[in-house]
Amino acid sequence: MVGIVFSIVLVMVQMGLYLGFGDMVTKMISHASGDLWVVRDGTKCFEDPSLLTADSQNTIAGVAGVASVSTLLIGFSDWRLPSGELTPVFIVGSNLKDKTLEPWNVIAGSKDSLADRDSVAVDLTYKDRLGVSKLGDAANIRGRKVKVAVLTSGIRSFTTTPYVFSDLEAAQGYIGIPKGLASYFVVKLKPDADVEKVRRDITTAVPKVEVLTAAQFAERSRAFWLFSTGAGAALFGGALLGVIVGTVIVAQTLYSSTKDHLDEFATLRAIGSSKGYIFTVIIYQALVNAIVGFCLAAFIGAAVVYVTHESALPVVITPLLMVGIFALTVAMCVASAMAAIIRVIRIDPVMVFTR
Repeated sequence: MVGIVFSIVLVMVQMGLYLGFGDMVTKMISHASGDLWVVRDGTKCFEDPSLLTADSQNTIAGVAGVASVSTLLIGFSDWRLPSGELTPVFIVGSNLKDKTLEPWNVIAGSKDSLADRDSVAVDLTYKDRLGVSKLGDAANIRGRKVKVAVLTSGIRSFTTTPYVFSDLEAAQGYIGIPKGLASYFVVKLKPDADVEKVRRDITTAVPKVEVLTAAQFAERSRAFWLFSTGAGAALFGGALLGVIVGTVIVAQTLYSSTKDHLDEFATLRAIGSSKGYIFTVIIYQALVNAIVGFCLAAFIGAAVVYVTHESALPVVITPLLMVGIFALTVAMCVASAMAAIIRVIRIDPVMVFTR
């Protein structure tokens, strides 16, 4: 049972890391309120700081079916601590009146205070790196003095570069981008709008852009970080290795258990038990092991999720993943039982009388 539980936990954690990474790379998109994203042609992910001309906003707003258009500006900058030390940060600037992309999980301060001059929002996860711990703490971004007006919890960056939220106009100065440029336009549609028609009309009206739904942009970002950078391949490889190792462990465990009871199986054969009955016994044993092992592994997996939920890469275990792992556990145990069945059906019942 220990071997089975270990194999299930191994698969569960590896798949949870894979899902956790995929969820983390799309958090900004999932927390934005909008139906369509207008991005520069060839943009690979949210963190790709491609630029659009801001005058396109009026063109997009004039397309039939568009309710509103909001501007987002992102980019890297330098955060200077009071000690003089520099650390990179990732600026997320938006028009606060539109409430398109605001900091979430706020534990101190008010999001409305970001409208005040040189006010920013940071996450307590990076308090040591940024040298801040409370509201009112000061620092410098690109030579401009800023103060912490909002503190959040759990807004972590998978690249380990802290996110800093600010007003759109202030973000232009922090990043060093002149007015008239934007990173993204987030479009909200009217209730009766035809999404595909609006997408085509915007693409026609504005050159060199792509118009993606939130789900499409999230999937593009996820695919880029998971498959184009190698990080996701490593996580998926680890999950696949976990399945292989788990299957081998379960097969060895069930085979050893069966081998230890060959005399009992030989006795059953000697007193007339059919092969079908022997198969049923072994499969039943495999299913019991699968169910009990899965229950114990699920308890351990829940503990791992709790311990890692505030880490740099949390383990995410969804109900669908649990169902999949349970099915995989049953399949591993039943498939592994085949080796034991082959060993048992080769038993000569005469061996009972030689003991």
